[in-house]
Amino acid sequence: MQFDTKIAVVIRTDLEAWQKLNVASFLTSGIAAAFPECIGRPYEDGSGTKYLSLIGQPILIYGADQAALTRALDRALARDVKPAVYTEDMFKTTHDAANRDAVKAVARADLNLVGLAMRAERKLIDKIVDGLKFHS
Repeated sequence: MQFDTKIAVVIRTDLEAWQKLNVASFLTSGIAAAFPECIGRPYEDGSGTKYLSLIGQPILIYGADQAALTRALDRALARDVKPAVYTEDMFKTTHDAANRDAVKAVARADLNLVGLAMRAERKLIDKIVDGLKFHS
């Protein structure tokens, strides 16, 4: 199935494995919150046990260094694509309000980005992540 939109997550490659998973989880929750239409129907197994809905389209995960993350953020904003962001300072916080405070305390050019997630038209996402490789 071909989707009109694409979801891309970009994660800094030098993070610990647990940090990468944490960042991906938080960032995709931002996509789900901003685009409820991307959520599929609930799941049910053959025994009738019901499960939660998931995002109903593929999520492409790219790896990047700090410079490439900043470039992807700049490209997204230049194309009016609002991304979800995760900064290194957020690893030191313990709740949502503190996360927002950590981001607000730093000018955009000085954000120590560890991840971005965005959903937009396929061609826009392709331009934003141009040059990045899938995370390995």
